[in-house]
Amino acid sequence: MSGLQCLATENVWFDKQRYDDAEKCFYEGANGTVPKSSSHAGDQELASRMKGMELENQTLHRVVEEMRAALQTLELRVASLERSPAAVTCAKAAPVAPVKPVKVENGDDEDSDIDLFGSDDDEEAERIKQERLDAYAAKKSKKPALIAKSSILLDVKPWDDETDMGKLEECVRSVQMDGLLWGASKLVPVGYGIKKLQINCVVEDDKVGTDILEEELTKFEDYIQSIDVAAFNKI
Repeated sequence: MSGLQCLATENVWFDKQRYDDAEKCFYEGANGTVPKSSSHAGDQELASRMKGMELENQTLHRVVEEMRAALQTLELRVASLERSPAAVTCAKAAPVAPVKPVKVENGDDEDSDIDLFGSDDDEEAERIKQERLDAYAAKKSKKPALIAKSSILLDVKPWDDETDMGKLEECVRSVQMDGLLWGASKLVPVGYGIKKLQINCVVEDDKVGTDILEEELTKFEDYIQSIDVAAFNKI
């Protein structure tokens, strides 16, 4: 069959409009062009979302108005409470002391029998008050006074690795004074075979200080090179 015969039997030219429309749809899809039907659906969705946002906005406006009204009510209540204590204070100010009855007995010395000031009751009240004050003072004096103490961790360093650390610790513990209590100790490596003595002690702040300890310990200059305070804690 020749080429002309093939074209004669082909019916594509009779449905050219349909093929053109199909080709147009194909290229529109390839180029990302949205069909009218899709655009219409997107417009509907956008309108629906805008309507929802409007409803949400109205709801938020209503909540804000309610909160504003509640805040105004609270401010009024706080203002009324702030004014009320002053009125109560004025009402309670300057209480009137009760008037004691005056007992009058018949007799020649009527004026001498009248107790205008109730001196006996005042003396009794003063005596009871003084007894309570004395009892409180006695109770307070029996309470032991609080002694301020501190826990100190000292680093005692020798001159070299040939220093006798046992003798060094013995020298440190030989320092005794009122308000000083030596605790646990250990040897801590420093380097190059040298070890330092780390020793703990508890002192009374009013009696013993770090300056006094360093002054007393540095007297053993044959064994001790320097002293550092590694830790200082209040008890």
